[in-house]
Amino acid sequence: MAKEQPPFKVNDIVELQITGLGSSGEGVGKEQGFTVFVKGALPGETVKVKLFQVKKSYASGNILSVEQASEQRVEPPCPYYKTCGGCQLQHLSYEGQLAVKRQQVQDALERIGHIEGCEVLPVIGMANPWHYRNKMQFPVAKTQGEIQIGCYAALTHNVIDIDDCIIQKQANNKIMQVVRRWMQQFNIAAYDENTGKGVVRHVMGRVGVKTGDVMAVIITACYDIPHAGELVTMLKNEVGGLKSIVQNINKKRTNIIMGSKNRVLYGKSTIKDKLGNLKFSISPLSFFQVNSEQTEKLYATALNFASLRGGETVIDCYCGTGTISLYLAQKAGKVYGIEIVEPAIKDANANAAANNISNAQFICGDAAVEMPALLAKGVKPDVVLLDPPRAGCDKKVLAAIAEVKPHKIVYVSCNPASLARDMVFLTEHGYKATKAQPVDMFPMTHHVETVAEMVIK
Repeated sequence: MAKEQPPFKVNDIVELQITGLGSSGEGVGKEQGFTVFVKGALPGETVKVKLFQVKKSYASGNILSVEQASEQRVEPPCPYYKTCGGCQLQHLSYEGQLAVKRQQVQDALERIGHIEGCEVLPVIGMANPWHYRNKMQFPVAKTQGEIQIGCYAALTHNVIDIDDCIIQKQANNKIMQVVRRWMQQFNIAAYDENTGKGVVRHVMGRVGVKTGDVMAVIITACYDIPHAGELVTMLKNEVGGLKSIVQNINKKRTNIIMGSKNRVLYGKSTIKDKLGNLKFSISPLSFFQVNSEQTEKLYATALNFASLRGGETVIDCYCGTGTISLYLAQKAGKVYGIEIVEPAIKDANANAAANNISNAQFICGDAAVEMPALLAKGVKPDVVLLDPPRAGCDKKVLAAIAEVKPHKIVYVSCNPASLARDMVFLTEHGYKATKAQPVDMFPMTHHVETVAEMVIK
């Protein structure tokens, strides 16, 4: 039997009705029953598109013209938006962004998970969705003799030179500007990933939003930095709140940004920040949510969904450096945080000590093993909190939760698709999804964070 051929070929021009957004923020439409993805198109629009890719089941195209524009279409304020891959939704009003992110969660639960009876609440947005990122990680390159520092162009490793990123805290932009000028002035070589030669690979900035502390990190491919003293002087003179300048050394031929070795060039090895009334030390390698304002709302939602009254036992799987665990510990009887990454557990213990929290215990290990082990010791959790990586929970972890049978599960997810998939397993093992609260942690991008509540049937 002959395979059905796609109705289109590369360079065909088609007119499309855009009905939704894809998982990366691209417009989605169908023509002759064939799905077409179009970057920059919005739901409700009619667009004329030239196809540049045709696969067996879908095609991708570029907009030639917008025949009928969405009422939510706006002019992107960023001059780099069309070439930079950092943001995907600046052409959509912020009100429109919140609406499509809610729909994204709703669609995942209904279409992937076939979850019924779970209320998806309106997205918690920001009053001002600009200059929110407390962490910058920009690659460095040299193109046609010019130093380039900024984001990669979408789907490439071509660095788009950016002078002022409007979703970054301004201290991070200042760090980037100073490093660029220092490299130009002293002819400092940018790292070339094709040859493995050069000095500066990436520039990182970290800002303590509540404290005003600022850290600059220079990621290099070598140990010695030419004119390092001049760099330190320039940063100290021009970056307000600067408490730390660190060199991170990464000599490997790899796409991984950070190396394991840090060298303090000025000030301290960490900066301080707060979430709620909790304080945290942040090093170059620490995980800390990049949107401090929305993180407080996210954690407050998780705490609210947990419905703690003071005597409950909570297990926090994938606890990382313990930030959510410590939030929960303020209202729980006892919290056990489980994390397989040993440095994160060391940070979690340090954070607990810094905040004088004694009812949080952190365990380095696999949650699929440690939860049943705790149960065997008589530790029966009332609530299990999950905050896994983007890929979602390991099935063995979900099976362990089904074994220990907490009354409630609070699931914090950065990926609606993996959230819906994991909810299927949990609903098949005695749980019911009751509500989901999306939180806009990353305005102007297609990402959405969600807190979901599941209760035992």
